[in-house]
Amino acid sequence: MTIAAYSPEQVLALPALPSVQQAFAALNIGKTLGYRLIREDEFPVEVVPLGRALHVRRADLLQFLGLAESADAEVQSASATEDDDAPGVQPGAPSEQSAPTSAS
Repeated sequence: MTIAAYSPEQVLALPALPSVQQAFAALNIGKTLGYRLIREDEFPVEVVPLGRALHVRRADLLQFLGLAESADAEVQSASATEDDDAPGVQPGAPSEQSAPTSAS
């Protein structure tokens, strides 16, 4: 079975701990080579065993592929949009503060 290579957009959309099969697709390598590299401790990113399943950290994979800056820019863009469109919050509106309590 051939693993289809992932586009940069698909790599950016991976979960925080993608499977090694997803990492193989992101790196555009086959299962045979991927598992051989893992066995020989030559895989380009750290492999994280979770039970019997093998995973990698998305952040490590993005760093290796040179996509970390793209991910950072995507997060900053999303957070800027969310701040602008926060429901029920008007720009310049006073924030609620709790009343001070006195200890007797």
